[in-house]
Amino acid sequence: MPTGLTRDAGWQIGVSHTLPHPPTTVWEFVSEPPGLALWLGTGVELRSPRRGTTYRTDSGVVGEVRGYRPGERIRLTYGRTTVQVTLTPAEGGRTVLRFHQERMADARERERQRAHWREVLDDIAVALDG
Repeated sequence: MPTGLTRDAGWQIGVSHTLPHPPTTVWEFVSEPPGLALWLGTGVELRSPRRGTTYRTDSGVVGEVRGYRPGERIRLTYGRTTVQVTLTPAEGGRTVLRFHQERMADARERERQRAHWREVLDDIAVALDG
């Protein structure tokens, strides 16, 4: 089976970056509108989200929250794919921020999304260092 292809979730990609900020700082950013705009799209607010809560970005992408653990994880559909953002505490007060996307159409989409998530992680790092 090719790298990135699974039986259950189709094509998937995961990228991560260790940030020099504590998990609470990173969570506050990625779960609020300025951070959500960087990784999910503008116009989205996830206030008290529960499984089944729907959202719509300004660009028209529609999705549904599949899981939400404050300070730890957000899992949601993004169009026909599923995206999960996860925070893990790291040594020295740092945070590992991970993006995982599954159910992509093919290897080309997987590679496009790998580049996309790397850029998102860079943008988040710059914004937090602001």
